[in-house]
Amino acid sequence: MNNRPGMTKFEAIACAIVVLAIVIGLVSLLRLDVTGERGSGLRSDFVYDVSDLTKVDPALILYDESGVTIITEQTGTSAIAIDGSDNIYVTGADKVVIFDTAGKQIRQFPVNGPVRAIAVSTDGNIYIGYRDRVEVLDRGGMTISKWPSLGNKAVITSIAVGAEDVFVADAGNREVVRYDHDGNIVSVIGKKDEDRNIPGFVIPSPYFDLALADDGLLRVVNPGGRRIEAYTFDGDLEFSWGKASAGIEGFCGCCNPVNFAILTDGSFITCEKGLIRIKQYDSDGEFVGVVAATARFIDPKQARVCETPALCQTGGFDVAVDSKDRVYVLDTIRNVVKIFTKKEAGK
Repeated sequence: MNNRPGMTKFEAIACAIVVLAIVIGLVSLLRLDVTGERGSGLRSDFVYDVSDLTKVDPALILYDESGVTIITEQTGTSAIAIDGSDNIYVTGADKVVIFDTAGKQIRQFPVNGPVRAIAVSTDGNIYIGYRDRVEVLDRGGMTISKWPSLGNKAVITSIAVGAEDVFVADAGNREVVRYDHDGNIVSVIGKKDEDRNIPGFVIPSPYFDLALADDGLLRVVNPGGRRIEAYTFDGDLEFSWGKASAGIEGFCGCCNPVNFAILTDGSFITCEKGLIRIKQYDSDGEFVGVVAATARFIDPKQARVCETPALCQTGGFDVAVDSKDRVYVLDTIRNVVKIFTKKEAGK
């Protein structure tokens, strides 16, 4: 016999509310997109105004735009490099175009598809990165060698050439591949290894940059960690710097900086996507100032903070510096190169 009294009307309503809350919670979990592949879910006409984040104290802007804006005369630009004579190399959808510092085209040569990475060695050889492989060209763009594919998952995004080694950033496999100059793989750097205190690279979007510093260490962006890491050539992680913040001193969104370059004094010039900010940090990673704010490139109302990878798969600018520490920013939206020089003291 059941002697339990029936529910009151109030209890029934309360029970229904609890059940509804549980159902909503379960549906939310099932719909959670941890990869960002389904996008933000917002209407295409939804605009989240972050223009206040693009405002920069004029006292922090340390550079002026100078010289001519270089019209690259190509589409799909993605990477920029500077050679020992301060000539400027820009990759596009189907060619590489080379300019002098006055913006005059010196020469160009065709390539077999989009090139996402380029570097020029001290002897003038040109290293280009297709999606899954590296090719080495002479000064005129003729092929010297083709290196083996890194596989179907590979997405090559950056190349750095040293005296004896070539380092290739592979965003698809989330690793740096160390080669000798003949194209033989020497080792792989950056794979997660708890015993070596290596956290592994977090790469939510196809931006993953590296560069060789004069201190003998390889600098690599860990974009998902919003930091730059320093490795020995043998793959030991020495230190890192950077913090996640939409504030001017930090790196915003899901995955920044997208690209960087190193000045002659060891300081860094960084590029962020989303807000599109070009900034300077000293050799220890301390914020120094701003090269160019958002408004130099886009309407601040078009800026955004990319909190999920789906929001910022494109639009990352590249940057390079020459022997005189002039900063060259490749605007991949307008396919132009803007040149910036340090302001004179007191100005």
